[in-house]
Amino acid sequence: MSAAQATVDLDDTAGLLEADRDGLLRASALAGAQVRATAAAADEGALESVTDGQRPRTVIWIGGRGAAEAAGTMLAAAFAASAGEPLVTAADSPPWIGPLDVLVVAGDDPGDPVLVNAAATAVRRGARLVVAAPYEGPLRDATAGRAAVLEPRMPVPDEFGLCRYLAVGLATLQAVDPALRTDLNALADELDAEALRNSVGRELFTNPAKALAERMSRRQAVLAGDCPATLALARHGAAVLLRVAGQPVAAAGLADVLVAMRFGTGTGMSTGFIDPVDALFHDEEIDGPLPTRPRMLALALTLIDERQVLAARVAGFDDIDLVGVEDVEDAGSIPVSGGRTEQQLATLALRLEMAAVYLRLAAG
Repeated sequence: MSAAQATVDLDDTAGLLEADRDGLLRASALAGAQVRATAAAADEGALESVTDGQRPRTVIWIGGRGAAEAAGTMLAAAFAASAGEPLVTAADSPPWIGPLDVLVVAGDDPGDPVLVNAAATAVRRGARLVVAAPYEGPLRDATAGRAAVLEPRMPVPDEFGLCRYLAVGLATLQAVDPALRTDLNALADELDAEALRNSVGRELFTNPAKALAERMSRRQAVLAGDCPATLALARHGAAVLLRVAGQPVAAAGLADVLVAMRFGTGTGMSTGFIDPVDALFHDEEIDGPLPTRPRMLALALTLIDERQVLAARVAGFDDIDLVGVEDVEDAGSIPVSGGRTEQQLATLALRLEMAAVYLRLAAG
């Protein structure tokens, strides 16, 4: 969406609310509530069947598609160096699964053949099973009550379900490995604070989601990640922007973005001309407006050392912005907390989701 296509100003609260005929603002702001509901289910004993005191050989995550798949990739990347057992993401139940393993099946469709077959295999092989999907239909029949169930407690579109899947993964890891302690209620509080920072009544310069939407509305956007976790986040953001706002956005590794920018700058492609001399003598009244250049948004975790390294790598590239959880011009009375890796990923995911909603509403 270009700026010319916007019909509702991002600071027009009444106009945005009127355009929100599908309740997207509320749905996207429920990330904290979804995490809190997952924490409540875990506190009520939903994971007792996987907490037997024996450390698993592996924790296997099978997410059919969409947000569930992205969450598994983020969790595996975030805990690769700290978990006592490997967290493996897979497209289907591996042939070696057995009683020493924990399998998580995650998705929004209880009839998904991938989830149903994986769950049935886990039950047949004696593996401990966690179901992070609606527990009904074929999925319920395949497990015969032999699963720990963390199904969604509030209906939201799957594009806004990433934080719930992350919470399920965090709760499961904590259940099987007490060393991996995570305060899900604190994570929920931070997500609630992020939703409040991005609320429709806050003006653009104090609203990080509106600011992202405004930047992406001017030019074509590319979301870039520099590690497996942020690359998965970039892909999730691109998918949400397409599904919610109808805006095609590429997701790529930061190294690929830098190569593309260097190539474009060196050949004149950044201006849309084969020969940069043509751009110098371009007359908009005769030749029409210059083509717009892609806006590169590099998604970066706000750990200080990594931030400094990324800033050095993108120095000199005017069309690349670093985006982190602390990139809020004026948080006002809502403090911003950097937090652990998984908290930063969840916060940035929520910010991208709400930015997609604002792009959708701005189009009327």
